[in-house]
Amino acid sequence: MKKRFWKDVRIQTDADRAYTVHLDTRPVRNPQTKLPLPIPPSKPHLATAIALEWDLLTSAQQALRAHLIPLTSIASRAHDLALQDAAAASSEAAPVSAAAHQSRTIRDDIIKALLPYLDTDTLLCWAPPPPKDADLTLSVVPTLRELQARTAQPIISYLTSSIWPGVQLNPSLEDGSILPSQQSAETRAIIQGWMTGLNAWELVGLERAVLAGKSLCVGARLLCEWGESFTDVRQALKSSGSEGAERFGVEEAARACSLEVAWQTGRWGEVEDTHDVEKEDLRRQFGSTVLVVSGTSVP
Repeated sequence: MKKRFWKDVRIQTDADRAYTVHLDTRPVRNPQTKLPLPIPPSKPHLATAIALEWDLLTSAQQALRAHLIPLTSIASRAHDLALQDAAAASSEAAPVSAAAHQSRTIRDDIIKALLPYLDTDTLLCWAPPPPKDADLTLSVVPTLRELQARTAQPIISYLTSSIWPGVQLNPSLEDGSILPSQQSAETRAIIQGWMTGLNAWELVGLERAVLAGKSLCVGARLLCEWGESFTDVRQALKSSGSEGAERFGVEEAARACSLEVAWQTGRWGEVEDTHDVEKEDLRRQFGSTVLVVSGTSVP
């Protein structure tokens, strides 16, 4: 395998003060548009992390493997979506090219893919209660269901009071059923509208978190904790001293999404090179979300 063609990785700024990562003199480009990949001026940590990704590569062939440059991949997706949003908002739009027409569906495709997670949300799928005739002396206390409800309550309370006022989120599995029940049409409409209003970087970050944790609720809570657009919400909660002011980071999100796995492995043990790898990968994915949605405006 040939060695990489670049020696140094540097971060520069363009005319719009956006960050660009350079391999010697060559900018890292968006694979779809072939344009230099710009990172917003408020996201220096993301630019640094992308530069580190490229500095760790040992060959140009490795750059073809998305799992080796995950932040570059997610930043490119956000850039594609931002270009689509700008084209849609422009009143001087010229006849749309085939590439622009294809990118126009990115936002709708993301929302369409994420919305069904409401009905199978990890945070809302609780274990059934023990049978009424069960021997309680043999039961583990607290039960898995009690732990799930205890973990979900503050997240649901935060979302339904500060982000989606009036929304009611119900547990997906009730009465021992194995088929999830759908959230109400009103709930789906409100959350769909909320996602529609997110900017490109926030929506792509939310997509990464939801796909990693299989939970739209946890992904939304993580986004609201770190997203630049939600600074006012966080400051208001902090000033009021309400329950939602507690910090919600990568560890909290990972624990909420892997509670059942942790409960089961606590009883029966871990499978080496499986549970431990999945545990770290989940945190890596949530960490990438934090980098993508956060910025220097975050207190």
